[in-house]
Amino acid sequence: MLDVAGKSIAETVAEAASRHGANPLLTLPPDAARPYHPNGVHISYGEAGAMISAYAAALRRAGYGHGHRIAFLLANRPEMMLLKLACADVGVSWVPINPDYRPSEMAYVLTDSGIDLVVAAHDQLTLADGGIAAAGGGIARLVFTSGTLEFPSPPRSAPLSEPVGPGSESSLLYTSGTTGRPKGCILSNAYELEIGAWYATRGGRLAFTDGGGERIYNPLPLFHVNAAICSFYGMLLTGNAQVVTERFSRSGWWREIRESEATGCHYLGIVIPVLMNEPPGPADRDHALRFGIGAGVEPTLHAAFEERFGFPLIELWGMTEMCRVLADCHEPRRVDTRAMGRSVPGLEVRVVDDDDRDVAVGQAGEMVVRHSAETPRKGAFSGYLNLPEATEEAWRSGWFHTGDTVTRDASGMLYFVDRKKNIIRRSGENIAAAEVEAAPQAHEDVAQVAVLAFPDALRDEEVMACIVPSRGTGDAALARILFDHCFADLAYYKAPGWIVFVADIPVTGTQKIQKHMIFAEGEDPTTTPGAHDLRDLKRRQ
Repeated sequence: MLDVAGKSIAETVAEAASRHGANPLLTLPPDAARPYHPNGVHISYGEAGAMISAYAAALRRAGYGHGHRIAFLLANRPEMMLLKLACADVGVSWVPINPDYRPSEMAYVLTDSGIDLVVAAHDQLTLADGGIAAAGGGIARLVFTSGTLEFPSPPRSAPLSEPVGPGSESSLLYTSGTTGRPKGCILSNAYELEIGAWYATRGGRLAFTDGGGERIYNPLPLFHVNAAICSFYGMLLTGNAQVVTERFSRSGWWREIRESEATGCHYLGIVIPVLMNEPPGPADRDHALRFGIGAGVEPTLHAAFEERFGFPLIELWGMTEMCRVLADCHEPRRVDTRAMGRSVPGLEVRVVDDDDRDVAVGQAGEMVVRHSAETPRKGAFSGYLNLPEATEEAWRSGWFHTGDTVTRDASGMLYFVDRKKNIIRRSGENIAAAEVEAAPQAHEDVAQVAVLAFPDALRDEEVMACIVPSRGTGDAALARILFDHCFADLAYYKAPGWIVFVADIPVTGTQKIQKHMIFAEGEDPTTTPGAHDLRDLKRRQ
């Protein structure tokens, strides 16, 4: 693995700018419909180094430093990454905000993290101001411009006196959990460098060249660990470039890949059927891609996609809490299954039952992971902000409990089965069912609600709300009222795509909901009289 031990992000960035000055670090293809950089932009390592230094100097002038946190609401602008590196330089924690949040959701992040400042693009000011107001005000706000920023001062507290080092907090990423509210994952300098080094050294069909030969097209959001940390630091550590774009676009995918001369791409499972549904044509292999990197491709489409488009899809497993990924990148790959790689030194894996006992080969159980017996938490996240009990519970018995159900065969290959936690995975977004349940439950026409994940051919899973009306049996009009109620309070992707009115929701003797008993085995809830399909209403505003 690349040697990043003992280094800070600032030291690593300075070395990269010196070694790879003329190489591109960030490239953005042209897009006339995009509200920023419609003609595209290319930022070299040398240019990035100068911009990072200017941002860092401005932060220091305003009094920001080690221990402060700044929220960024900039969507996928490439400057997000330069500001992130500038924050790391001075010891400020970078807290990206999902632009699809509602003000109440943003307010939770602002108050939970103790944000000192919100930096927002012009097109995000409504959300920024709404979030700040919902948080009670008192948080400074800076409108982002493409030039050197002058940050408002002073912060609400003095910076820490100790120098920034490998263990210093670099980012705070909020990820969905089972509590109904996202948990803030604290990521250190060491974590971020190690995940990039790990990503870049998996080998096999996922082998990177050093020194500028790679351009990795990653259309995933920069408020997620995948694009903002994993692939980005992989490129930074090898002198290569990341191609950023607004988001996945069926019409723009191949055009941007060809224009950027991408050698690799990131995908979600939902991307593959969309691309396969396009009519085959002579341009299917008109690209420079050597591999795709992602998760969730349907086994029935995997081999057919590779045959048609001429490059392998490398299935990964990863999560924000653990800086190392599993990858099915060595031949023979198991493209007819949900294989996701084997345990390797530095990422030990067990498959256990509810009592943390190892299960037999081929039996489903929860995947638990660690670095090693001697240093189980090496390279992992530093903990959940303000939730020490949740951190220790996740690390019980010295292993991190992923909440993912897997099986393992006799060769050690791991296969994804399902998520043990009450999480819905829709189009790459993790949605906590408990958080969604709170929205309709607050409505006067709802007596009881249980939210489930329901399979969706396009989005992997869709949010299904099973609702007992407080009066009557429910109809299409009430379904629309409840959808609009949820849509007003939740990010668009969290709102129920299905609302199914039911007579009752089964519970245990201790009043715990038994979601698996709401419908009979083999029953399709979408065909029941109380089912209402609202998926077409779930549109980004």
